[in-house]
Amino acid sequence: MPTNANHNNATITRPPIAVVGVSALFPGSVDTTGFWRDILDGTDRMGDVPASHWLIEDHYDADMAAPDKTYGRRGGFLDDIDLDVLKFGIPPVAVPATDTAQLLALIVAQRVLDDAVTGQFNELDRSRASVILGVTSGQELLGAMASRMNRPLWLQGMRRAGVAEDVAQAACQQIADLHPEWQESTFPGLLGNVVAGRIANRLDLGGTNCVTDAACASSFSALSMGVNELYLGDSDLVIAGGVDTMNDIFMYMCFSKTPALSPSEDIRPFSDSADGTMLGEGLGMVALKRLSDAERDGNHIYCVINAVGASSDGRSKSVYAPVSSGQARALGNAYAKTDYEPDTVELVEAHGTGTVAGDAAEFGGLEISFNASGRTDRQWCALGSVKSQIGHTKAAAGAAGLVKVIMALHHKVLPQTAKIDQPNPKLNLADSPFHLNTRTRPWVRSRDHERRGSVSSFGFGGSNFHVAMSEYCGAGTRAPRLRTNDVELVVLSGTDGADLVQIISELTASGAANADDGLGWVAHHTQRTFDSTAPVRLALVASDPADLQTKLADAAARISAAPETPFATPTKVHFGVGPATGDVALLFPGQGSQYLFMGSALASHFGPALGPWDMAADLNLGDNAEATPQPDHPDGHLHHRLHDVVFPIEGFDDDVRGAQEDRLRSTQWAQPAIGAASLSQLAMVRALGLKPRHLGGHSFGEITALAAAGTLTEADLLRIASRRGQLMAEAAVTPGAMTAVSGAIDDVRRIVQASKGEVVVANHNHPSQVVLSGATEAIEAVEAVLGETRLTYKRLDVATAFHSPIVAGAADAFVDFLATVPFAEPEVAVYANETAGPYPTNPSAMRAQLGSQLAAPVRFVEMVEAMYANGARTFVEVGPGSTLAGLVPRILPDRPHLAVGLDSKTGTGIGPFLNGLAQLAAHGVTLEFDALWAGYATPDDPSRRAEPKLAIAINGANHGSPY
Repeated sequence: MPTNANHNNATITRPPIAVVGVSALFPGSVDTTGFWRDILDGTDRMGDVPASHWLIEDHYDADMAAPDKTYGRRGGFLDDIDLDVLKFGIPPVAVPATDTAQLLALIVAQRVLDDAVTGQFNELDRSRASVILGVTSGQELLGAMASRMNRPLWLQGMRRAGVAEDVAQAACQQIADLHPEWQESTFPGLLGNVVAGRIANRLDLGGTNCVTDAACASSFSALSMGVNELYLGDSDLVIAGGVDTMNDIFMYMCFSKTPALSPSEDIRPFSDSADGTMLGEGLGMVALKRLSDAERDGNHIYCVINAVGASSDGRSKSVYAPVSSGQARALGNAYAKTDYEPDTVELVEAHGTGTVAGDAAEFGGLEISFNASGRTDRQWCALGSVKSQIGHTKAAAGAAGLVKVIMALHHKVLPQTAKIDQPNPKLNLADSPFHLNTRTRPWVRSRDHERRGSVSSFGFGGSNFHVAMSEYCGAGTRAPRLRTNDVELVVLSGTDGADLVQIISELTASGAANADDGLGWVAHHTQRTFDSTAPVRLALVASDPADLQTKLADAAARISAAPETPFATPTKVHFGVGPATGDVALLFPGQGSQYLFMGSALASHFGPALGPWDMAADLNLGDNAEATPQPDHPDGHLHHRLHDVVFPIEGFDDDVRGAQEDRLRSTQWAQPAIGAASLSQLAMVRALGLKPRHLGGHSFGEITALAAAGTLTEADLLRIASRRGQLMAEAAVTPGAMTAVSGAIDDVRRIVQASKGEVVVANHNHPSQVVLSGATEAIEAVEAVLGETRLTYKRLDVATAFHSPIVAGAADAFVDFLATVPFAEPEVAVYANETAGPYPTNPSAMRAQLGSQLAAPVRFVEMVEAMYANGARTFVEVGPGSTLAGLVPRILPDRPHLAVGLDSKTGTGIGPFLNGLAQLAAHGVTLEFDALWAGYATPDDPSRRAEPKLAIAINGANHGSPY
C-alpha cells in the first residue's frame, strides 16, 4: 500500500482502489459501449423535451421572466430500455407506483455487478458488498403524489370561478385520474434512498446501502463514502455512482428561475459562446475493490482510483455561487493523498456546466492547483466536459465524467469535447496548463509514469470533489476493451459461387445479422471460420447491420450473375476466385506521405499500433530539435515530442493549423513521424500474421524496410530517422524544390540534360511520372521549358530538393552517425532505391548504401520490376497514405498482381485499414484475424439471448405518466 504525505506532512495510508466494473446509461445509448462510442465520436445527444416528460406547448415561453414558464425546451433524455419485471420480482401493477430512477438503477446495478464478478457471483460475499449512490432528495414520483393532494385547491379555484359543484367535483376527479394512484408500494417507490435500498434488496447485498445528496456533486459524495468503506475494511466490494432521471417540468423551472439554462438552448462548456447549461438525465455506476483484493481474486481491472479529495467553499457571497479557491482545495486534498503532483496529469474531465460564472470559477480553481508545482511548459493537460453531449445530468454528472475518464485511461485514448468552435478568450488557454481537446486522439505516454487522469464535480451549497485516477499497469487482469469500431470486417468463403450465395442467404436471414448490435458478432464469427484457401472468397467492410445487409445482397446478385469473375466495388466489397499466387511484398512510403493525425484511429483502437508511438515518446526525439518557447510563433511555442507534432492540440486558428502542417512537413519532423506511423501499421501487419518475402521503401521508406527486415531495431529506426531529417535540413541551405512531370523518363531526361546538372531526376515513380529535384531557380527554369512541350508538371509541396546535390552534404555525417548504430543481416530481402536490387549484407556496405541514397535517384519503377521478377505478386503499402499502392498498377498494368494500401489521407476511422485487409482476404492471402480482437471481449450472439418473459419499456419519465 502506498504511503503518501498530506499537507501537514502527516502519514496517510490508503490502499489503491481498483475499478472492476462499469455500467452507464445516458442519453443516446443503452449501455456503456454506446456511451463510450458517443464520447469518442463527439455525438450530440441533445434534443427536444419528449412528450413522455411534459408538453412544450404547456410550459414553454421564450420570455425568461414569464411566471411559471420555462425558457428551456431541450435537453438530454434516455431512450427506452426494457425492464424485465419478473427477473427483478417487481409486480407489473407496482411499476407506475415506483419511480423510474429506482427501476433503471436496478438494471444498471445488475449490469455493473455482472461486469465486476464475471463468473464469480456465487463466490461473492454479499454480506460485505455495499451500494452507495448519489441521489438528490425525493424523486419525480414525489411531485406527482404531492400534486394529487392538491385536490382541495383545485376545487376551491373552481368554486371561486363559479363552476357548479357537481361539475367541479367531476373535473377534480378527472384531474386526479391523471395522477398515479396510491398503492402500498408508492411510499417506498418515491423515496430517493430506496434507489439504493431496492438494489440491495433485489441483488441480495448485505453491506451498507444508502444514498448521498451533494446536489450536482452527489455521485462523488457517494464515491467518497464508498472508497472510505474499502479503506476501513468495512466492505470488500462497493457499487458507487449517481442516478438522476428527474427532468420533469419542476426541475426545468428550478433551473429556469435561477436562471442557469442556456437561452440559446445548447450547452458549450469553455466555449466563447457558452451561455448556460442544459439538463440531462442518466445513471452511471462503478464497482470498486481494493486493488490487492482485485488482483488476488482475478477480477478484471479498468483503472485505479488513487484518491478522492473533498472540500467546502466556506463563506461566500451566495450559497450557490462557485468559488475557485474552494474548488482548488478539493484538488489539493486529492493530490495530497497521492504520490504525484497534478503537473503529471494529462486529462481532466471538468464539471464544465457551460455557465459563464461556473466555467470561469472552475478554470480558476484548476489553474491554482495545476500551476502550483511550477511546471513551465504550457497546455500539457487535455480539458473537457461530456456535458456538451448529454447535458448536465445533475446527481449523475460526476458519474458520467467518471466513466469517461475510466475508459480514457483503459483504452489509452484522449476523448474529444464537442461544440467548441472557439474557446472562451477570458480563459487565456495558451498561457495555462490546459488545452481543449476537440478531437479524439491516442493517448501517447512515455514510460516514466503511467497515464493519469482526473475528474471534478461540484454542487450547490459549495460541495466540491475531485478524483485522481491512473491507468492500471499491474500484473493482474485488464478488463476487456469496449468495441467502438466505426466499421467491421466480414469475410466469407465457399466451395463455389453457388455455395457462397447460399452462405450469404443464410447469414442475411440470421437473427445476429439483423440485430442492432449484431455486426460485431458477425464479424468475429466469420473471421474465425474463414478459409483463405477456399475456391471463392468474399470480404467487405460494413458500418452497421443495414449496411451489411445491403452489401451482402448486392454481392449475392453479382456472384450469381458471374460466379467465376472477381470484382471489387467502390463500397468496399471484394470477391476473389482461385488461390493467391506469388509472394507478398511490403512497401514503405517516404517523405510527402505524412499528414496530421496519421495513424490516429489505428493507435486508438489497437494496442500494438500504439506501441511505436509510446516508444517514440520514450526516445524524446525532439532533444536535438528546436524546443524553446517562441512567443511570436503562431501557436506560441514549439512542441518537442513527436506525438505532439503528429497529433497536435487544437489551435482554433487557420494560422496555427498552417504552422502545425508546416512543422510536420519539415524534414526533421516528417521522417521520424512517417517512421512511427509506418511502424504502427507494421505492428498490426505482423500481428495479423502477414509474412512478406520482399521489402522495399520509397526514399526514406527504405530505412523502415530495413527495420522490418530485422536489420535495425525499431528504436534505432526512429533515431536514424530523426538524425537523417536534421542533417538533411541543415544541408539544404540552398532553397530547393521538386516538380512531378507526366511523361516518359527518356523524354524528361533530355530536358534535364539541358539544365547542366542543376536539376536531376530524383524519382522514377511509374512509367509516365518522373520527379525532378534541384535548386528552386533551376526547377523554375526547367518548368518553363516543360511548359513549351506537351509534358505537364506539378510542383510538389516538399521541404527541400530531396535526392539532389542540395542534400548530398548530409551523406558523410549521416554515415558517421550510422556507424554508431548496430546493423544485422536482413531476415528478408530489402531492395535498395539506388540499385533496384537487394541490399548488401555487410554492415559497412549497408551504411554506405544508406548514405549514398540521400542524393541518389529513387529507381522505384525498376525496384518494383525486380521484386516482380523475383516472385512478388501482392504488394502491400505499410505507412501513411496509399501513394505507392497506386503506383504499382501503373508499373505492372497488364500483369497479374494485387496492390493494397492500408491507409488513406481522405479516409476516416479504421475503415481504410480494414478495407485493405478485405482486399487481401478476398485475394486469398492468409491472415490471423484474432489480432483484431486482442484485448476485446468475444461478442455475444444476439440471436441466442434469452428474451425476458415480461418486459416493460421505461425511460426517464415515470411509467404511466399522463403525458
